[in-house]
Amino acid sequence: MGILDWICIIGYFAVLGLIGYQTSKSVKSVEEYNIAGEKVTWPILFASLAASVLGGGASTGNAGNVFKDGYVFMFAFCAYGVASVLIGYFIAPRLKVYKGAQTVGDIMEKHYGKSAKLLTGILSVGLCTGILGGQALALGTIFNVILDIPPIVGILIGMGVVILYTSFGGVWAVIQTDVVQFVLLGVILPLTLIIGLFAVGGTDTLIEKVPDAHLTFLGSWKLAEFIGLFVTFLLGEALIPPYTQRVFSSKDSKHSRKGYMISGFFSFGFFFVTGSLGLIAYVLFPNIQTDQALPTIVKNLLPVGVTGLAVAALLAVIMSTASSFLNATTVSFMQDIYLPFLSRKKHSEKHHLLMERVLTLIVGTGSVIFALSVPSIIAALEYSYYLWAPTIVFPLVMAIIWKIHNVTAGLCSIVVGAVVTLIWTFGLHDPFSLSGVVPGFIANMVSFFITYSLTKNNSLRFHLNTEGKEMLENDAL
Repeated sequence: MGILDWICIIGYFAVLGLIGYQTSKSVKSVEEYNIAGEKVTWPILFASLAASVLGGGASTGNAGNVFKDGYVFMFAFCAYGVASVLIGYFIAPRLKVYKGAQTVGDIMEKHYGKSAKLLTGILSVGLCTGILGGQALALGTIFNVILDIPPIVGILIGMGVVILYTSFGGVWAVIQTDVVQFVLLGVILPLTLIIGLFAVGGTDTLIEKVPDAHLTFLGSWKLAEFIGLFVTFLLGEALIPPYTQRVFSSKDSKHSRKGYMISGFFSFGFFFVTGSLGLIAYVLFPNIQTDQALPTIVKNLLPVGVTGLAVAALLAVIMSTASSFLNATTVSFMQDIYLPFLSRKKHSEKHHLLMERVLTLIVGTGSVIFALSVPSIIAALEYSYYLWAPTIVFPLVMAIIWKIHNVTAGLCSIVVGAVVTLIWTFGLHDPFSLSGVVPGFIANMVSFFITYSLTKNNSLRFHLNTEGKEMLENDAL
């Protein structure tokens, strides 16, 4: 790497630091820190969601696994985009109905009670910390392969910057940096693909040199294995805290629908770009490790100047996701666990903000520790999804779409889904190569319907009581 490359990288970090510093001076309330004062329009929401969704898994992880298994992994990964389009159209606009909500736990509490809020908060913290650890691992890989910096040092540098601007500026700083990072990845990675195709000798040569199985829909996978991973990706990040937080931050339901759906459509093109870069790495650098496919291309193929921008783009796509999950972890812990269940006194706005900033530092440190204990980026994501997809997604969708209020059904489905997933994954060791998310989600769904049907009369009274209370409050106003 030349001096110009280092200037690009250092300049990128300087911009992030400046955004964090400027934003920290304007954030005066917890609402601004957590949901940006509900002022985000759809173009900014689209850029922020796209940058957050397309993190280490969608870039380094996707390229590495296509390098190993072929396009079949990319097809499974497209489940993210499918989920984003469906959620954007059917669910995101409905989230704006929950006035004052800042977390998924706030929604779950309204429909399933305080215990559901606590469980959701715990699972949210576990999920976000795990995914954050995957991003930290991706940062270490980028620094190690391209800049010859030891992985642990790279993790500390990258996560240090993320923690700095996230802890001081909150979600508004995260969203602003997302926009910068989105512009970088939207330009540089497609350019990297073009350069890579030239290096290989063109599209026809690439197709000739990769195994035929790498280009087929299922590759060498079994159908059950593909379905399991597709469902895992489809549900694993559905309505997770950082993305619902973005919707809460949006200006209104129209902006939330448009921004969410466009980010989903954009992701399909991005997955194809990073997956194709994995095939190029297979042809040019067949002996590298899986997660090194994308950074190896950037290091060896790009000219001076462009290399620096590409490194900045790779760091951007990972750091944008890391900052989103870091902020969401802090907000979920404070709003769903600490304030309603652990705090014994009411805190001032200033003290509350200070606590969230300190907690952000603690969570960031924990994610670094997790990153050092998992074998790969995708493994970190899959482990995290076990906490969310078979527990929260279905009762949350039932609450938002069908307006169901039933404490017993909500709590039972969460517990049953978690237990079945644990038994299938760690007790039975994934029979038929099927991810534990699938049987866990089915059990979660079935238990919800059975419990709801058995306690329907009780849930109706709960619903009427809740509505009656709201009517009395409105009358009093």
